[in-house]
Amino acid sequence: MKITLEDIFNLSTAVIYNPDLYKSVTSVSIDTRTIKKNSLFVAIKGKNFDGHNYIQEAVNKGAIAIVVNRNKLSSLDFIDIPIISVNNTIKAYGELANIWRNKLNAKIISITGSNGKTSTKEMIANLLSSKYKVHKTILNNNNDIGVPLTILSASETDDFIVLEHGTNHFGEIEYTTKIAQPNYAMITNIGSSHLEYLESVEKVFEEKVKLFDFTRADGNIFINNEDKYLKNTTRKFKNTITFGKNNSYVNYQILEISDESKYKIKIEGFKKNLIFTIPLLGKSNIINLVSSITVCLKLGLNKSEILNSIKTLKPVKGRLEEFNFTNFTLIDDTYNANPESVKNALEVLSNYKKRKNKILILGDMFELGKNSKQIHVSIAKELEKSKINFIATIGKNTKHINASIKSKGIDKLHFNDRKKMNMFLEKYDVNDSVILVKGSRGMHMEEFVETIKRNNT
Repeated sequence: MKITLEDIFNLSTAVIYNPDLYKSVTSVSIDTRTIKKNSLFVAIKGKNFDGHNYIQEAVNKGAIAIVVNRNKLSSLDFIDIPIISVNNTIKAYGELANIWRNKLNAKIISITGSNGKTSTKEMIANLLSSKYKVHKTILNNNNDIGVPLTILSASETDDFIVLEHGTNHFGEIEYTTKIAQPNYAMITNIGSSHLEYLESVEKVFEEKVKLFDFTRADGNIFINNEDKYLKNTTRKFKNTITFGKNNSYVNYQILEISDESKYKIKIEGFKKNLIFTIPLLGKSNIINLVSSITVCLKLGLNKSEILNSIKTLKPVKGRLEEFNFTNFTLIDDTYNANPESVKNALEVLSNYKKRKNKILILGDMFELGKNSKQIHVSIAKELEKSKINFIATIGKNTKHINASIKSKGIDKLHFNDRKKMNMFLEKYDVNDSVILVKGSRGMHMEEFVETIKRNNT
């Protein structure tokens, strides 16, 4: 597979200099650290770097053509390989990814949602890998640069590409979905994420549902029947497959929950019955796994392939990641936080019966917009219904949670200073406790996870 001169001419705003010297390239790169020989280098200007400053390095490492922003042309007289100038290199990068996507034989599975995107993506990729060659989104590459990056790093031998689509501004899902043109699409759920930019849950839905709008007409759309916003979309879209507790194409029921807060469930669908215990924490992982199994049943996996793969599932780093020590259990849920995922974390703590004490270390939730204070305060009611013994909070907004807790059964402390919280955790008695640490990405709550580990193991 190659990007040809004809492909370059199809870039919407491209002007090509030295086209006679252009040779078809086998890869496209935006990173000189990983660039390959015979590649096309796209110079992207980001928040913290400008790819135009690394053009000479890219050429030295094997780039045989470059894509640049038009306003940078005057400074590139020293380059003697083909130069493709465009109005916007980020958009050109997306167009190149779309060209590559249409050369691939792989089917694309696209996933978005307010919670569970990454976990579901990992589950689907894990399950499908038992039978197929699978390429997937790595790390957090789910935006206008990350989605093209994932597609452009796929090979012609891949059977499936599992893509994660993120958004915190209007138009992002439409943009990346048009690039991907998925054969299969799923929205995990609709919740209170990124309200600072998307304003309301209803507008979160409007943004997310663009994934379904731009899925290929002959593709399948997987719908979470438990989500009040999504369940009504079955009327709008063709080729839908529903999953949920009741009245769905694929149904599940909870059979029991262990003392370690792990669920045993039964799934019925596609003329198959599956009974198993999910090896991951959290009620949210039930619907994540049910949705993943629904996709994989549709794509031809049999019962034994699915059940064997489930046994190998591991939590995504920082997402309800469980560490069991002799006298305590630590749960790292520090990757991010919003109201729905905090409630899920509380459910995990409440049902964790293996340890006597249940402790929550909680940092601020970000991007909640003008109602951030009220949303934080609402978490206090959820805390009072839970079975936790102690909460330590840190941040400008979690102080409102702390102040709103009226239950005498919950001990509480609030910290405005990271150093003081670390000092507290260094001396805290963790014996016979389950401790869950959570907060939004910008709170860097993983620091406190390491403090607890370092002083107790």
